[in-house]
Amino acid sequence: MTSISREVYRINPGSMKSLRITKETLEEPGLGEVRVSVKAIGLNFADVFSVWKLYSAIPKGAFIPGLEYSGIVESVGTGTSQFKPGDRVMGICRFGAYSSHLNIDERYLVALADTWTYSEGAAYLVQSLTAYYALLDLGGLKEGMNVLVHSAAGGVGTYANRIAKKFGAHTIGTVGSESKVEYCKKEGYDQVIVRDNKNFGPQLKDALGDRPLNLILECIGGPVLKDGYQSLAEQGRMVVYGSAYYASDRDKPRFIDLFLKYKRRPMIDPQQMIQYNKGILGFNLIYLYERADLMHKLLEELAVLELEKPTVGETFSFDKLPDALRLFRTGKTIGKVVVTV
Repeated sequence: MTSISREVYRINPGSMKSLRITKETLEEPGLGEVRVSVKAIGLNFADVFSVWKLYSAIPKGAFIPGLEYSGIVESVGTGTSQFKPGDRVMGICRFGAYSSHLNIDERYLVALADTWTYSEGAAYLVQSLTAYYALLDLGGLKEGMNVLVHSAAGGVGTYANRIAKKFGAHTIGTVGSESKVEYCKKEGYDQVIVRDNKNFGPQLKDALGDRPLNLILECIGGPVLKDGYQSLAEQGRMVVYGSAYYASDRDKPRFIDLFLKYKRRPMIDPQQMIQYNKGILGFNLIYLYERADLMHKLLEELAVLELEKPTVGETFSFDKLPDALRLFRTGKTIGKVVVTV
């Protein structure tokens, strides 16, 4: 084994304009590591917030963004036992996926089925793990529950509905535009709301009718979060895993706008949770990354459900990755946005 030259997107976080391809040397994989020749990269909203320096988990200084990828094992370091050169894999990393090659601890790799494309492999792990952990481990999903899922046409939203349906839940999905409604209906959502962020409360009330709202997968924030919380039934739970409310269509966000939104964010008194018998939980996928054994346990449970392949909505070439990220941040895409290498 030897070191190789690779292409990466390294950024000084703060503005998307600083996201540039550079070449650098990748050393040989270390103890327990595998070198992967990356074939596809999955985009996530955490990538957008990382680039904008709004994600607390990012490293200090310049770094390589990206949490999700698929590819071929090129070589293995000493102490590895699960993979060999030529194996097709999908994986997650704590940043670093925007790259033509990477070295990764083999615990964070999963075999990619021959019937799956690399693009599908790069669209599965973050979405399915987020949806499953939020619904089951945190949300306490049970048969017959009424579940509200925001960004229903996205990667997490697609898998959230598929998983909830396996447990006999009634699902209500929200989307940002009418163009996504038909996709959600085909995916099996019982109801779909074209979300009006300023008047979401009445919309949700109409959709629920006399149904109690038991569980919310919340990734919007702002007034939508507040309206959802107020609509929760007793013993209802909201699981927060994102904040699209703070997104913008700019390469560099206007911090005065972010500050004003932050100042106006919903303020929920924990002592009132006792009175109303409802609660809020939050997490991000870094939590599971740091607990590899739990991550693999969840993946085994997901496999039992025999869910369909991911929906890949848009694909871009590696040299167009910034354009892919710009489209993704608009919220106009369906399914997963993938970059091929």
